[in-house]
Amino acid sequence: MGYAPVRTALYTSHVESGANLVDFHGFELPIWYSSIKEEHLATRSAAGMFDVSHMGLFRFVGKGVSEWLTGIGTQDFTRFQRGTCGYTHFLDRDGNIIDDMIFAIRTDEEILGVPNASMVSVMLDWFTELLPSDGSIRILDSSEETSIIAIQGPKSMEIVSQVLGDSNIVGRFKCQDISQNNLSVEGWIQGTGYTGEAGVEIFIPNDQANILWSQFIESGSELGLVPVGLGARDTLRLEKGYLLSGQDFHWPGLGDLADSDLPEGFLSRDSAETSVPFGLNMDHEFIGKERVLRSLEKSEKWSAIRCVSRGPSPRPGHPVMDSDSEDARVIGYVTSGAPSPSLGGVGIAMAYLSTSVEGQLVWIRASPRRSIKAEVVRAPFL
Repeated sequence: MGYAPVRTALYTSHVESGANLVDFHGFELPIWYSSIKEEHLATRSAAGMFDVSHMGLFRFVGKGVSEWLTGIGTQDFTRFQRGTCGYTHFLDRDGNIIDDMIFAIRTDEEILGVPNASMVSVMLDWFTELLPSDGSIRILDSSEETSIIAIQGPKSMEIVSQVLGDSNIVGRFKCQDISQNNLSVEGWIQGTGYTGEAGVEIFIPNDQANILWSQFIESGSELGLVPVGLGARDTLRLEKGYLLSGQDFHWPGLGDLADSDLPEGFLSRDSAETSVPFGLNMDHEFIGKERVLRSLEKSEKWSAIRCVSRGPSPRPGHPVMDSDSEDARVIGYVTSGAPSPSLGGVGIAMAYLSTSVEGQLVWIRASPRRSIKAEVVRAPFL
Protein backbone atom coordinates (compact mmCIF):
# COMPACT_ATOMS: atom_id res chain seq x y z
CA MET A 1 0.00 0.00 0.00
CA GLY A 2 1.20 3.54 -0.81
CA TYR A 3 1.79 6.26 1.74
CA ALA A 4 -1.07 8.75 2.23
CA PRO A 5 -0.80 11.96 4.27
CA VAL A 6 -3.22 12.53 7.15
CA ARG A 7 -6.17 14.80 6.45
CA THR A 8 -7.27 17.15 9.22
CA ALA A 9 -10.93 17.47 10.19
CA LEU A 10 -11.03 20.66 8.07
CA TYR A 11 -10.03 18.95 4.81
CA THR A 12 -13.49 19.39 3.24
CA SER A 13 -13.54 23.09 4.15
CA HIS A 14 -10.15 23.54 2.47
CA VAL A 15 -11.34 21.86 -0.73
CA GLU A 16 -14.49 24.00 -0.79
CA SER A 17 -12.31 27.12 -0.43
CA GLY A 18 -10.18 26.10 -3.44
CA ALA A 19 -7.04 25.27 -1.47
CA ASN A 20 -3.86 24.06 -3.15
CA LEU A 21 -3.04 21.12 -0.87
CA VAL A 22 0.42 19.67 -0.19
CA ASP A 23 2.02 17.03 2.03
CA PHE A 24 3.49 18.83 5.06
CA HIS A 25 5.19 16.59 7.65
CA GLY A 26 2.70 13.83 6.82
CA PHE A 27 -0.39 16.08 6.83
CA GLU A 28 -2.36 17.18 3.77
CA LEU A 29 -2.61 20.95 4.26
CA PRO A 30 -3.15 24.10 2.15
CA ILE A 31 -0.02 25.82 0.84
CA TRP A 32 -2.22 28.66 -0.44
CA TYR A 33 -5.81 29.48 -1.47
CA SER A 34 -5.46 32.65 -3.57
CA SER A 35 -1.74 33.45 -3.38
CA ILE A 36 0.93 33.62 -0.68
CA LYS A 37 1.32 37.38 -1.14
CA GLU A 38 -2.42 38.13 -0.96
CA GLU A 39 -2.94 35.98 2.13
CA HIS A 40 0.14 37.44 3.84
CA LEU A 41 -0.92 41.06 3.27
CA ALA A 42 -4.53 40.33 4.29
CA THR A 43 -3.30 38.96 7.62
CA ARG A 44 -1.16 42.05 8.24
CA SER A 45 -3.97 44.48 7.30
CA ALA A 46 -7.12 42.67 8.45
CA ALA A 47 -7.18 39.00 9.44
CA GLY A 48 -6.15 35.53 8.34
CA MET A 49 -7.46 32.12 9.41
CA PHE A 50 -5.18 29.09 9.61
CA ASP A 51 -5.72 25.37 10.10
CA VAL A 52 -2.90 24.36 12.46
CA SER A 53 -4.44 21.06 13.50
CA HIS A 54 -1.20 19.30 12.53
CA MET A 55 0.29 20.72 15.73
CA GLY A 56 -0.03 18.56 18.81
CA LEU A 57 -1.73 19.11 22.17
CA PHE A 58 -0.41 17.68 25.43
CA ARG A 59 -2.02 18.00 28.86
CA PHE A 60 0.42 17.76 31.76
CA VAL A 61 -1.58 17.00 34.90
CA GLY A 62 -0.63 16.60 38.54
CA LYS A 63 0.49 18.29 41.73
CA GLY A 64 3.84 20.00 41.24
CA VAL A 65 3.54 20.00 37.42
CA SER A 66 5.03 23.52 37.11
CA GLU A 67 8.10 22.55 39.12
CA TRP A 68 8.54 19.34 37.12
CA LEU A 69 8.43 21.14 33.76
CA THR A 70 10.75 23.86 35.06
CA GLY A 71 13.43 21.22 35.61
CA ILE A 72 13.10 20.09 31.98
CA GLY A 73 12.53 23.31 30.01
CA THR A 74 14.48 26.53 29.54
CA GLN A 75 11.56 28.55 30.91
CA ASP A 76 10.62 28.86 34.60
CA PHE A 77 7.03 27.64 34.54
CA THR A 78 6.51 28.55 38.21
CA ARG A 79 6.65 32.26 37.32
CA PHE A 80 3.53 32.03 35.16
CA GLN A 81 0.11 32.65 36.66
CA ARG A 82 -3.05 30.70 35.96
CA GLY A 83 -4.59 31.90 32.68
CA THR A 84 -1.28 32.90 31.07
CA CYS A 85 0.88 31.40 28.30
CA GLY A 86 4.61 31.25 27.65
CA TYR A 87 7.30 29.95 25.30
CA THR A 88 10.04 27.46 26.08
CA HIS A 89 12.68 25.18 24.59
CA PHE A 90 13.30 21.60 25.65
CA LEU A 91 16.93 20.50 25.34
CA ASP A 92 18.52 17.06 25.38
CA ARG A 93 21.27 16.20 27.84
CA ASP A 94 23.89 17.56 25.43
CA GLY A 95 22.07 20.90 25.24
CA ASN A 96 20.61 20.51 21.73
CA ILE A 97 17.08 21.86 21.19
CA ILE A 98 14.69 18.95 20.73
CA ASP A 99 11.63 21.16 20.24
CA ASP A 100 10.16 24.52 21.15
CA MET A 101 6.68 24.84 22.58
CA ILE A 102 3.98 27.31 23.56
CA PHE A 103 2.45 26.35 26.90
CA ALA A 104 -0.61 27.52 28.83
CA ILE A 105 -1.34 27.39 32.57
CA ARG A 106 -4.92 26.08 32.82
CA THR A 107 -4.93 25.41 36.58
CA ASP A 108 -2.38 24.95 39.35
CA GLU A 109 -2.30 21.27 38.41
CA GLU A 110 -2.78 21.33 34.62
CA ILE A 111 -0.57 22.82 31.89
CA LEU A 112 -1.27 22.56 28.17
CA GLY A 113 1.58 22.30 25.66
CA VAL A 114 1.64 22.53 21.85
CA PRO A 115 4.48 20.50 20.27
CA ASN A 116 5.39 20.88 16.62
CA ALA A 117 3.75 18.62 14.04
CA SER A 118 6.65 16.28 13.36
CA MET A 119 7.75 16.15 17.01
CA VAL A 120 4.65 14.89 18.81
CA SER A 121 5.84 11.29 19.27
CA VAL A 122 9.43 12.35 20.00
CA MET A 123 8.37 14.79 22.70
CA LEU A 124 5.85 12.36 24.19
CA ASP A 125 8.64 9.79 24.56
CA TRP A 126 10.98 12.39 26.08
CA PHE A 127 8.48 13.60 28.66
CA THR A 128 7.40 10.07 29.51
CA GLU A 129 11.03 9.10 30.17
CA LEU A 130 11.31 11.98 32.65
CA LEU A 131 8.05 11.45 34.56
CA PRO A 132 8.36 11.21 38.37
CA SER A 133 8.52 7.61 39.53
CA ASP A 134 5.75 8.17 42.09
CA GLY A 135 3.12 8.68 39.39
CA SER A 136 2.30 12.21 40.56
CA ILE A 137 2.39 13.63 37.01
CA ARG A 138 0.45 12.30 34.01
CA ILE A 139 0.64 13.23 30.33
CA LEU A 140 -2.47 13.09 28.15
CA ASP A 141 -1.91 13.27 24.39
CA SER A 142 -5.00 14.97 22.90
CA SER A 143 -3.39 15.64 19.50
CA GLU A 144 -5.47 13.34 17.29
CA GLU A 145 -8.88 14.34 18.61
CA THR A 146 -8.19 18.09 18.65
CA SER A 147 -8.47 20.64 15.82
CA ILE A 148 -6.70 23.99 16.08
CA ILE A 149 -7.87 27.13 14.27
CA ALA A 150 -5.77 30.29 14.44
CA ILE A 151 -7.25 33.74 13.76
CA GLN A 152 -4.50 36.34 13.32
CA GLY A 153 -4.41 40.02 12.37
CA PRO A 154 -5.46 43.48 13.60
CA LYS A 155 -9.18 42.70 13.16
CA SER A 156 -9.00 39.22 14.69
CA MET A 157 -10.51 40.14 18.06
CA GLU A 158 -13.46 41.90 16.42
CA ILE A 159 -14.12 38.74 14.41
CA VAL A 160 -13.78 36.46 17.45
CA SER A 161 -16.24 38.69 19.31
CA GLN A 162 -18.79 38.38 16.49
CA VAL A 163 -18.54 34.59 16.36
CA LEU A 164 -17.88 33.54 19.97
CA GLY A 165 -18.91 36.61 21.97
CA ASP A 166 -17.02 39.15 24.06
CA SER A 167 -16.51 36.67 26.90
CA ASN A 168 -14.04 34.78 24.69
CA ILE A 169 -11.80 37.76 23.95
CA VAL A 170 -8.37 37.04 25.45
CA GLY A 171 -5.32 39.30 25.64
CA ARG A 172 -1.86 38.55 24.31
CA PHE A 173 -0.46 35.42 26.00
CA LYS A 174 -3.65 35.02 28.07
CA CYS A 175 -5.85 31.92 27.92
CA GLN A 176 -9.08 30.36 29.15
CA ASP A 177 -11.65 27.63 28.62
CA ILE A 178 -14.05 28.70 25.86
CA SER A 179 -17.08 30.17 27.61
CA GLN A 180 -20.70 29.75 26.54
CA ASN A 181 -21.38 30.89 22.98
CA ASN A 182 -24.08 30.75 20.29
CA LEU A 183 -22.38 27.89 18.44
CA SER A 184 -22.12 25.75 21.60
CA VAL A 185 -18.42 25.30 20.78
CA GLU A 186 -16.32 23.97 23.67
CA GLY A 187 -12.58 23.88 24.14
CA TRP A 188 -9.69 26.21 24.85
CA ILE A 189 -8.67 29.64 23.51
CA GLN A 190 -5.35 31.44 23.91
CA GLY A 191 -3.92 34.74 22.72
CA THR A 192 -0.96 33.27 20.88
CA GLY A 193 0.06 32.81 17.26
CA TYR A 194 2.87 32.60 14.74
CA THR A 195 2.43 35.88 12.89
CA GLY A 196 3.37 38.58 15.41
CA GLU A 197 -0.12 40.05 15.03
CA ALA A 198 -2.91 40.16 17.58
CA GLY A 199 -4.86 36.95 17.49
CA VAL A 200 -5.92 33.68 19.03
CA GLU A 201 -5.50 29.95 18.67
CA ILE A 202 -8.63 27.92 19.33
CA PHE A 203 -8.53 24.24 20.37
CA ILE A 204 -11.76 22.32 19.78
CA PRO A 205 -12.96 18.72 19.26
CA ASN A 206 -12.66 17.61 15.62
CA ASP A 207 -16.41 17.38 15.15
CA GLN A 208 -16.82 21.11 15.88
CA ALA A 209 -14.03 22.31 13.56
CA ASN A 210 -15.95 22.78 10.30
CA ILE A 211 -18.84 24.56 12.04
CA LEU A 212 -16.47 27.08 13.58
CA TRP A 213 -14.40 27.50 10.39
CA SER A 214 -17.44 28.26 8.21
CA GLN A 215 -18.86 30.67 10.77
CA PHE A 216 -15.57 32.59 10.85
CA ILE A 217 -15.61 32.76 7.04
CA GLU A 218 -19.21 33.98 7.02
CA SER A 219 -18.78 36.60 9.74
CA GLY A 220 -15.20 37.61 9.09
CA SER A 221 -15.15 38.06 5.33
CA GLU A 222 -16.84 41.46 5.64
CA LEU A 223 -13.90 42.57 7.81
CA GLY A 224 -11.32 41.22 5.38
CA LEU A 225 -10.72 37.74 6.84
CA VAL A 226 -9.25 35.22 4.38
CA PRO A 227 -8.16 31.59 4.81
CA VAL A 228 -4.36 31.34 4.82
CA GLY A 229 -2.07 28.47 3.85
CA LEU A 230 1.37 27.31 4.92
CA GLY A 231 3.15 29.57 2.44
CA ALA A 232 2.06 32.83 4.03
CA ARG A 233 2.34 31.31 7.49
CA ASP A 234 6.05 30.91 6.78
CA THR A 235 6.63 34.42 5.40
CA LEU A 236 4.63 35.96 8.27
CA ARG A 237 6.70 34.21 10.93
CA LEU A 238 9.95 34.99 9.11
CA GLU A 239 9.21 38.73 9.13
CA LYS A 240 8.90 38.48 12.92
CA GLY A 241 12.06 36.41 13.35
CA TYR A 242 10.33 33.33 14.78
CA LEU A 243 12.11 29.96 14.71
CA LEU A 244 10.80 27.09 12.60
CA SER A 245 11.42 23.63 14.04
CA GLY A 246 13.30 21.42 11.57
CA GLN A 247 14.55 24.40 9.58
CA ASP A 248 16.17 26.85 12.02
CA PHE A 249 17.08 24.12 14.47
CA HIS A 250 17.04 20.35 14.11
CA TRP A 251 17.45 17.78 16.85
CA PRO A 252 20.39 15.49 15.96
CA GLY A 253 18.51 12.54 17.45
CA LEU A 254 16.38 12.52 14.29
CA GLY A 255 19.39 12.00 12.02
CA ASP A 256 20.52 14.23 9.18
CA LEU A 257 18.05 16.40 7.28
CA ALA A 258 17.27 15.10 3.81
CA ASP A 259 18.27 17.31 0.86
CA SER A 260 19.93 19.90 3.10
CA ASP A 261 22.65 22.18 1.71
CA LEU A 262 23.91 22.93 5.22
CA PRO A 263 27.05 21.41 6.78
CA GLU A 264 26.44 18.30 8.86
CA GLY A 265 25.21 19.18 12.35
CA PHE A 266 24.87 22.89 11.53
CA LEU A 267 21.32 23.05 12.92
CA SER A 268 22.12 21.27 16.21
CA ARG A 269 21.63 24.38 18.34
CA ASP A 270 20.96 25.46 21.91
CA SER A 271 18.76 28.28 23.20
CA ALA A 272 21.53 30.89 23.50
CA GLU A 273 22.55 30.40 19.87
CA THR A 274 18.98 31.07 18.66
CA SER A 275 18.96 34.57 20.23
CA VAL A 276 15.41 34.07 21.56
CA PRO A 277 15.43 35.84 24.94
CA PHE A 278 11.76 35.39 25.86
CA GLY A 279 12.01 31.60 26.11
CA LEU A 280 15.17 31.40 28.21
CA ASN A 281 15.38 31.85 31.98
CA MET A 282 18.81 31.11 33.44
CA ASP A 283 17.77 31.45 37.09
CA HIS A 284 16.88 27.77 37.47
CA GLU A 285 18.40 24.36 36.75
CA PHE A 286 17.25 22.56 33.61
CA ILE A 287 18.43 19.78 31.31
CA GLY A 288 21.13 21.02 28.92
CA LYS A 289 21.92 24.23 30.86
CA GLU A 290 25.69 23.66 30.81
CA ARG A 291 25.90 24.06 27.05
CA VAL A 292 23.68 27.16 27.11
CA LEU A 293 26.04 28.76 29.63
CA ARG A 294 29.00 28.09 27.34
CA SER A 295 27.16 29.45 24.30
CA LEU A 296 26.29 32.69 26.09
CA GLU A 297 30.02 33.46 25.99
CA LYS A 298 30.31 32.85 22.23
CA SER A 299 29.68 35.30 19.40
CA GLU A 300 27.97 32.88 16.99
CA LYS A 301 24.23 33.45 16.97
CA TRP A 302 21.06 33.46 14.87
CA SER A 303 20.94 36.83 13.10
CA ALA A 304 18.54 38.79 10.89
CA ILE A 305 19.75 39.87 7.44
CA ARG A 306 18.04 42.26 5.02
CA CYS A 307 19.13 42.49 1.40
CA VAL A 308 20.22 45.95 0.24
CA SER A 309 20.86 45.09 -3.43
CA ARG A 310 18.62 43.44 -5.99
CA GLY A 311 18.95 39.80 -6.89
CA PRO A 312 17.69 36.30 -6.09
CA SER A 313 16.01 36.00 -2.70
CA PRO A 314 17.97 34.30 0.08
CA ARG A 315 17.08 30.65 0.60
CA PRO A 316 17.99 28.02 3.21
CA GLY A 317 21.53 26.74 2.65
CA HIS A 318 22.89 29.89 0.98
CA PRO A 319 26.37 30.71 2.34
CA VAL A 320 26.87 34.13 3.94
CA MET A 321 30.21 35.77 3.12
CA ASP A 322 32.17 38.54 4.85
CA SER A 323 32.88 40.33 1.53
CA ASP A 324 32.39 40.03 -2.23
CA SER A 325 36.09 39.68 -2.96
CA GLU A 326 37.83 36.57 -4.30
CA ASP A 327 39.19 35.71 -0.84
CA ALA A 328 35.81 36.16 0.91
CA ARG A 329 35.23 33.89 3.92
CA VAL A 330 32.06 31.96 4.76
CA ILE A 331 30.80 33.29 8.12
CA GLY A 332 27.53 31.37 8.21
CA TYR A 333 24.53 29.97 6.36
CA VAL A 334 20.95 31.03 5.79
CA THR A 335 18.41 28.85 7.60
CA SER A 336 15.24 30.76 6.61
CA GLY A 337 14.88 33.23 3.75
CA ALA A 338 12.28 34.65 1.37
CA PRO A 339 11.03 37.84 -0.25
CA SER A 340 9.14 39.91 2.35
CA PRO A 341 5.60 40.74 1.13
CA SER A 342 5.25 43.48 3.75
CA LEU A 343 8.48 45.13 2.58
CA GLY A 344 7.63 45.09 -1.10
CA GLY A 345 9.49 41.89 -1.91
CA VAL A 346 12.84 42.80 -0.33
CA GLY A 347 14.84 39.67 0.47
CA ILE A 348 15.07 38.84 4.19
CA ALA A 349 16.80 35.97 5.94
CA MET A 350 17.81 34.44 9.24
CA ALA A 351 21.25 32.87 9.50
CA TYR A 352 23.71 31.57 12.07
CA LEU A 353 26.78 33.82 11.77
CA SER A 354 30.17 33.38 13.46
CA THR A 355 30.45 37.17 13.78
CA SER A 356 27.41 39.40 13.80
CA VAL A 357 27.05 43.10 14.58
CA GLU A 358 24.01 45.21 13.77
CA GLY A 359 24.76 47.29 10.68
CA GLN A 360 27.43 44.87 9.43
CA LEU A 361 27.47 44.31 5.66
CA VAL A 362 27.50 40.72 4.41
CA TRP A 363 27.05 39.00 1.05
CA ILE A 364 24.61 36.12 0.53
CA ARG A 365 25.90 33.75 -2.14
CA ALA A 366 22.74 32.91 -4.06
CA SER A 367 24.71 31.01 -6.72
CA PRO A 368 28.37 30.26 -7.49
CA ARG A 369 28.49 33.44 -9.60
CA ARG A 370 26.13 35.74 -7.74
CA SER A 371 26.38 37.30 -4.26
CA ILE A 372 23.73 39.67 -2.92
CA LYS A 373 24.76 42.54 -0.65
CA ALA A 374 22.87 42.56 2.66
CA GLU A 375 22.94 44.11 6.11
CA VAL A 376 22.70 42.55 9.56
CA VAL A 377 19.65 44.11 11.25
CA ARG A 378 17.75 43.66 14.49
CA ALA A 379 14.83 41.22 14.36
CA PRO A 380 11.91 41.53 13.82
CA PHE A 381 12.02 42.97 10.31
CA LEU A 382 8.73 44.84 10.89
